[in-house]
Amino acid sequence: MTDSPIQYRLIKKEKHTGARLGEIITPHGTFPTPMFMPVGTQATVKTQSPEELKEMGSGIILANTYHLWLRPGDDLVAKAGGLHQFMNWDQPILTDSGGFQVYSLADTRNITEEGVTFKNHLNGSKMFLSPEKAISIQNNLGSDIMMSFDECPQFYQPYDYVKKSIERTSRWAERGLKAHRRPHDQGLFGIVQGAGFEDLRRQSARDLVSMDFPGYSIGGLAVGESHEEMNAVLQKVNLLGFLQTQDGLQTKLLEKAGNLSGGQCQRLVIARALLKDAEVYIFDEATSALDNESESIVQESLEKLSQDRTTFVIAHRLSTIKNAKHICVLTENGIEEQGNHEELMKLNGNYARLYNMQFKGEK
Repeated sequence: MTDSPIQYRLIKKEKHTGARLGEIITPHGTFPTPMFMPVGTQATVKTQSPEELKEMGSGIILANTYHLWLRPGDDLVAKAGGLHQFMNWDQPILTDSGGFQVYSLADTRNITEEGVTFKNHLNGSKMFLSPEKAISIQNNLGSDIMMSFDECPQFYQPYDYVKKSIERTSRWAERGLKAHRRPHDQGLFGIVQGAGFEDLRRQSARDLVSMDFPGYSIGGLAVGESHEEMNAVLQKVNLLGFLQTQDGLQTKLLEKAGNLSGGQCQRLVIARALLKDAEVYIFDEATSALDNESESIVQESLEKLSQDRTTFVIAHRLSTIKNAKHICVLTENGIEEQGNHEELMKLNGNYARLYNMQFKGEK
């Protein structure tokens, strides 16, 4: 969409990972990407003045459609000249759609094709938010970047539910595009959903791209995992006991995780990978910094994990790969030996030599 008020300029692309350095150009200025976006839920970033935000290099602020709709009201903000004048901020503003708040109010909501009925969390009154209403509120707020109204399904919702949800979100996105009154100075983005199902996320992305939005966001990440599920994963990597002596799942990490040991950091990274429940895993020296007890616990979890999915393990610590179905020994010349543990030991080659060095007397 070349005539959009929101434009992206690519400055550099990293050739190995595809990571991009760029900038987003809006009617109220330009900001670099990647960037940190402070949250000003109710048209203010708590404890920070606009001048302080500029001093720290904040190029854009996020404001919350749902909360501003409730108070002071989008009509009042519009009469004040829009969010920029209302909050004394002359740089870019992004507003969300209210979809996440609908997700967070799961116990009091009712989702239909028309929209969502829910209780006002301030006074308990009945309210209704539709794609058209969400766009109207954001038009009144006057943000530079707006978000389509969407449902944010919980990460572990059943496949059939998530499929119906993303299809409804796509229909809502189309309705929002038609209701958008200010496409000349406000860019409306589509939101890709799909919970933890890759094919549904691809379907959602294809549907939205076909509508030619000026931009797209990825929604529904890091939501829906229960404390029980998180604790179960932490137990698998022998980290739950330590966190229980701290502040549990609310434990704050110091800069560069300075309050964790190297082994604890490694176990935390593995826990995050296990929580993803992916079809393919690649572990590179996954247990190199672990003590023997932790290695044994993590190794057992990794072996169970490998039973119903594809797992690649790169290791110099051969206890990590001893029970692998297929082992390849790599040298500067490529694959020198391959087979399972027993087959490689019988070859009496490099693998056997390294294994015997690490585990003298063990067969």
